[in-house]
Amino acid sequence: MQLNRFMWEDVEKGVFRKNKRIRTVLKFENVIKVHSKNINQSKKDKFLDFLTIETNYMPDNNYEMKIVFAGDSIIKVISEVIEVTLDDQGDAWDTKNMPKHKEL
Repeated sequence: MQLNRFMWEDVEKGVFRKNKRIRTVLKFENVIKVHSKNINQSKKDKFLDFLTIETNYMPDNNYEMKIVFAGDSIIKVISEVIEVTLDDQGDAWDTKNMPKHKEL
């Protein structure tokens, strides 16, 4: 999954740093199933605001990972093991807006 990630680590470096975003790839390995909720896959131009990933160990010895977005949109990934990679791609760019979401 490709994301535009807000670079919180840059903001935390100092008061006078600019807000930045960077393209990043979130990759899940050993996936058994994927389900989605409240995501219209025909609207490919709609952006989702990524909030968090919740994980649960299941009775069948697999893992459930819920990728949670604003607006109660969820992608649920069932996997044998948790093996996730986040890999930044290219150069960061300046952004005026800092994300503001309700805490979960």
